[in-house]
Amino acid sequence: MSDLTGKVALVTGGGRGIGAAIAKRLATEGAAIALTYVQGAYQARAVAKEIEAAGGRAAVIQADLTEPEAAARAVEETVRELGRIDILVNNAGFLTYGPLAGVTTTELDRVLAVDVRSVFLAAQAAARQMGDGGRIISIGSCFNGRVPGANFVLQAMAKSALIGLTKGLARELGPLGITATIVDPGPIDTDMNPADGESAEFQRSLTALGHYGQAEDIAAAVAYLAGPGGRYVTGTTLAVDGGYTV
Repeated sequence: MSDLTGKVALVTGGGRGIGAAIAKRLATEGAAIALTYVQGAYQARAVAKEIEAAGGRAAVIQADLTEPEAAARAVEETVRELGRIDILVNNAGFLTYGPLAGVTTTELDRVLAVDVRSVFLAAQAAARQMGDGGRIISIGSCFNGRVPGANFVLQAMAKSALIGLTKGLARELGPLGITATIVDPGPIDTDMNPADGESAEFQRSLTALGHYGQAEDIAAAVAYLAGPGGRYVTGTTLAVDGGYTV
């Protein structure tokens, strides 16, 4: 028996990169997985097929989290498809950078809709369905603890909002046995931020370990928080950043 056998997890943005690694890791721990995507249907279905080929259960949900009703609908579809929800992983988000003067209200609204509003609404919907032992885990950013230069105002603001949200959730949901935590990745080798990208050498220089992490490093942290080992961890952040914030 794996640690998460009988549990159901919803991973937003689970069709690629860090989200896909989280979905697959939680599945290896025994959880049934629902994962959302916006446009990458092929990638999301490939992740689901891999989970099913290994003997797991998976559901794929199309959800554009810029739409106000999408997050709650994804939770509802998870319960309808897989029978319940025990773990919510708020992974979907944007990697944004650029000068303050160039940020438009359209870009501002889009980032806040996905990185903040959808997290709130998904947590609100999931909390109605979860029982004792429920987990709400959000993927933040190393910019929560350190902003190394200009052009990251929007990213730092949006991800830092998760800190207050998570602390509030922890207090409100703690009496129900539901925990709320954040995993803050540092430089992670994905197609959005490749280890051979234009700014990769600079990002490596900011870490204590001197190299990028892998998506599986974030997935391992999420699996810990989602499992029995994370039962007494709530309202806090776990940095998986190679010493970026040291």
